[in-house]
Amino acid sequence: MKYILSIDQSTQSTKALLFDEKGDIVCRKDRKHKQIVNELGHVSHDPKEIYQNTILSIQDVIEESSILSSDIVAMGISNQRETTVLFDEKGNPLTDAIVWQCARASEICKRYESHKEEIYDITGLVLSPYFPASKMVWLKENVKPEGNYRFGTIDTWLVYCLTHGQSYKTDASNASRTQLFDIHTGEWSDSLCALFGIEKEHLPEVCDSDSCFGMSDVEGILDHEIPIYAVLGDSHAALFGQGCHQSGQVKVTLGTGSSIMMNIGSQYMKSHNGLTTSLAWKTHGKMEYVYEGNINYAGAIISWIQNDLGLIQSPNETQQAIEQANEEDETILVPAFSGLSAPHWNENVRAIFYNMSRTTKKNELIKASVESIAYQITDILNAMASDSALALSQVKADGGPSKNNYLMQFLSDMARCSVKVSKQEELSAIGVAYMAGIAVGLYQKETLFSHREYIEYNRKMDINNWKKRMDRWYDALALLLSKEESC
Repeated sequence: MKYILSIDQSTQSTKALLFDEKGDIVCRKDRKHKQIVNELGHVSHDPKEIYQNTILSIQDVIEESSILSSDIVAMGISNQRETTVLFDEKGNPLTDAIVWQCARASEICKRYESHKEEIYDITGLVLSPYFPASKMVWLKENVKPEGNYRFGTIDTWLVYCLTHGQSYKTDASNASRTQLFDIHTGEWSDSLCALFGIEKEHLPEVCDSDSCFGMSDVEGILDHEIPIYAVLGDSHAALFGQGCHQSGQVKVTLGTGSSIMMNIGSQYMKSHNGLTTSLAWKTHGKMEYVYEGNINYAGAIISWIQNDLGLIQSPNETQQAIEQANEEDETILVPAFSGLSAPHWNENVRAIFYNMSRTTKKNELIKASVESIAYQITDILNAMASDSALALSQVKADGGPSKNNYLMQFLSDMARCSVKVSKQEELSAIGVAYMAGIAVGLYQKETLFSHREYIEYNRKMDINNWKKRMDRWYDALALLLSKEESC
């Protein structure tokens, strides 16, 4: 039996998974890393801890599965996107990584406000501290690196460490999220690198997503070197793992935040409704594009009501709380804890509970918190429908919060389309494992996706109730945005 090793390095943890010749998960092990938040609200990760957890997770999964390491033929890596690492030639991080959620580069972005249209036209991305370009400027100005230093997203960092500095590379999907990459030419943009003051010699080589990124024996854990034969940002990997390979297909990945992606095919299309256009992937020299909208708070909302508000003891309690909530309560949560992302893009506003009454209690707040995830996603799906001129009839969903039956039914009702939740979890890990397995000839793409199983949710809410709920959501948004404008 031959196996594919898949690494899924996410915001909260690092997972190692083994896939067999049928594409099924044999074993999974994971390790969490520390979330570093300072007094200014800056969010960071320790790159050394992430790499160490990668090695230990791989060791754990091999020991747990009792397979021979010699039977592993290739490795794939999916990674949290936009999180930015600064390191030296020897692979030593010069400071903690800036996490994608962190808005410390907000003031830096204001310097480039007059260039936002140029930036958007070249990269498909809205000028934002969310993306690595402004994070890199912040690192240059505050860490002041010298010599032959390197910038990279987490994929680049892991590849560099796993190959002991032999491969300084990224893939096209991750590069397309840096705000330094020309998604028309598939290369680093000379004009944007000059604008942000980032020399291309400090950026990794951009490769096809299914190319060989180097060889590794995983610090001697394996008895031979294996090729790293697929690298994708985690949302792109989930899109591939969901089988959304055709134009018009949409997936929603729910994690700490949420990434909503629509495959739009091989031709670039500009969004006019607050979405970004990125590369889904580049394989065999061919670029495929996506519309994407990201929200910062999806699963993080559940963590908030559990860990910070103490309204629940575990995420499983939300279902029962919602069932016991007053159906007539009209409370809306707009979870703009660090501003609004797609499609509104306003980093200055902050979260509100709207339309509470004297009878609003714990269960009603829990219900509003869960529903806010679906409202945010619906905004993005509506923008996608408008940009693509397509009526969305189906969305595929994955990630931890997709197990919440109420949330998935509510999303189907609000978005007015079918929601199909994959029974197979770990879609990001599946995506890179499948891409790596196809690249080395272990899997055949034509048959690999044929046995996928889903739980399907179809809309049940009547049109009048739907309209009332959506109107309340838009009223809450309007209040929040008008409050910011009046300041």
